Amino acid sequence: MLKPETIALLPKVELHCHLDGSLSLACIKQLANNIGKDLNMSDEEILKHAQAPETTQSLLEYLERFDFVLPLLQSYVNLEMAAYDVARQAAEDNVKYIEIRFAPGQHLEKNLTLEEAVEAVIAGAARAEEDFDIVVNILLCGLRQVPPERLEKLLPLFDEIADNHLVGFDLAGDEVNYPQVKFKKLLEKVTSRGVQVTLHAGECPGCAQNIIDSVEMGATRIGHGIMTKDIPEYQEILTKLGIVLEMAPSSNFQTKAISNLSEYPFMALYKRGIHVTINTDNRTVSNTSLQKEYEKIANWYDFQISDFERVNHYAIDGAFISEDEKVLLHQRFSEEYAKIEKS
Repeated sequence: MLKPETIALLPKVELHCHLDGSLSLACIKQLANNIGKDLNMSDEEILKHAQAPETTQSLLEYLERFDFVLPLLQSYVNLEMAAYDVARQAAEDNVKYIEIRFAPGQHLEKNLTLEEAVEAVIAGAARAEEDFDIVVNILLCGLRQVPPERLEKLLPLFDEIADNHLVGFDLAGDEVNYPQVKFKKLLEKVTSRGVQVTLHAGECPGCAQNIIDSVEMGATRIGHGIMTKDIPEYQEILTKLGIVLEMAPSSNFQTKAISNLSEYPFMALYKRGIHVTINTDNRTVSNTSLQKEYEKIANWYDFQISDFERVNHYAIDGAFISEDEKVLLHQRFSEEYAKIEKS
C-alpha cells in the first residue's frame, strides 16, 4: 500500500468541493469575530455543530450541518475569506487545480446582491492563486428546493461577471423530492448560454434515473453518481461520452448512498473505464481532506501511483477550463508523476 508520505507528494485535481461545507475551524472563528458574533463555544462544540457524525442516517441529515455556518457567510469580507481558506486547505493537499462551488442565493441575508456574493468568492480565489501554487475556479450552485424561476436569476451572472474564474453551473440538494426532470427548462437555458454543467445525481438509493437525465440535459460531469452501479446497461454510454463522476468516499458513506465497502462501486466503475475522480465534497462536514480520501482509496483498493495519475487525468479532462489549459495540466501531471514513480 502507498505510504501517506508518497500520497502527499502526488499533485491532485479536485472538482467537487462545497465552499460552506469546507471551512477550517480557525476560519469559522474568524468569520464569527468579523461580524461581532460570540460563538461562546469550545472548539469541540463548534466542530460538533459543523461536522456530520459517521453515524449520519441520510443525505438530508448530512445537509443540516450547513445551517451552522451560513449565518457567518453573509458579507463580502467573509465570503472572500472563506474562499481563500478553502483554497489554502486544498493547496496543503497538493491540489493544483480546484473548482469550488457555492449557492449565491444563500448569502443575501445582509443585503449582498447575487453579483456581489459571486465577486467576493472570486476575489478569495484570486488571492489564493497569488499565494499558493493552485488554480481556483468557481461553480454556481442552484439548490433544488428553490423554485426554478428563482434559480433563473443566477443565469445572468454568467454574462454580467466577466471573470475567467466563473466556469460552470451545478444543481445540489434533495434529489429524492426534487429530481432532475423538474429542472429541464432551467438547464436548457443554462446550456444554451454555453455554460458548462455538472449536476449532483445518483447520490441516494433509487436515484439512478437522475444520472441518465443529467447526461441527457447536458451535464458532462455527475456529482457523486454512486447509483451508476444500478444502471449497468448505461455504463458503456458514460464511458463513451467520457462523463466524469465526482466521487467522495467519506461523504458517500455518511449520506448513506451506500452502507458498507462491498457496495461502494468506485473500483468496479474504474475497472469498467468509467472516469471516476476523488473529491472531498465537504472538508469540514465530513472531517476530511483530499489526502485522507486518497489514503482510503489506496487502502481499500491497493491503488498505486499510476492509478492515481489516471484518475487525475480523468479530472483534468472533465475540468471546466480551455483545451489549451488542459494540455498544460496534463503535461505537468505526467511529468510530476513520472518523477515520483522514479524516486
